[in-house]
Amino acid sequence: MPRVKICGIRRLSDALLAAACGADAVGVLVGQRHPSSDFITAEQAAAIFAGLPPFVQGVLVSHLEDPCALITLVERTGAGVVQVHGAMTTEGLRQLRHGCHGVRILKAIHIRGGESLSLAATIAPLVDGLLADSVNPRTGQVGGTGLVHDWRVTARLRTELAVPLILAGGLTTLNVSHAIAQVRPYAVDVNSGVKGPDGYKDPARLREFMEAVRLSDAVVKTRDRPD
Repeated sequence: MPRVKICGIRRLSDALLAAACGADAVGVLVGQRHPSSDFITAEQAAAIFAGLPPFVQGVLVSHLEDPCALITLVERTGAGVVQVHGAMTTEGLRQLRHGCHGVRILKAIHIRGGESLSLAATIAPLVDGLLADSVNPRTGQVGGTGLVHDWRVTARLRTELAVPLILAGGLTTLNVSHAIAQVRPYAVDVNSGVKGPDGYKDPARLREFMEAVRLSDAVVKTRDRPD
């Protein structure tokens, strides 16, 4: 079963709910550069990370492209993992690695087609994992779009690159098992698929999503079964 990250967390109670449902990690968004209602302050992020139970990882998700600014943000929040969601250069990633001792680095790849493969291949040696996500070309939003991208491209990323692949973008209770069966990711990442009408995480949707991930093993075995 892949690991699960619940992203777009804006309050500690939602982070604790995600952990109680079995999530391995929670993501908080700090450093806004693209449209999203999920961004919080560095102080709020630090409080959420400090309140997490043991063995649940806090992930700082940021659109900041300046590595020095992002290093400062990591220090302010106490994040153990940083997810670079902006268009940081390869040299910027090297600077981030040098300045974030002991912090694991993930880089988002926004799947737009086959050209995403060459970009990912360039970045993969510089990071600890890649996150395949969707982009909304109409609004410019990257991440948290609720849109599904081409999982065939993402499956190629997983098989061709020697880094863990995290699948995001439009995942819900209804499609996550099939997404896992097709892509075979190291982890899945969900945000809008477990939101309630108030914009915060919905307990029932969280539990249903986690159960669908647990059931994905059965879907994988069915697809692997010889005819």
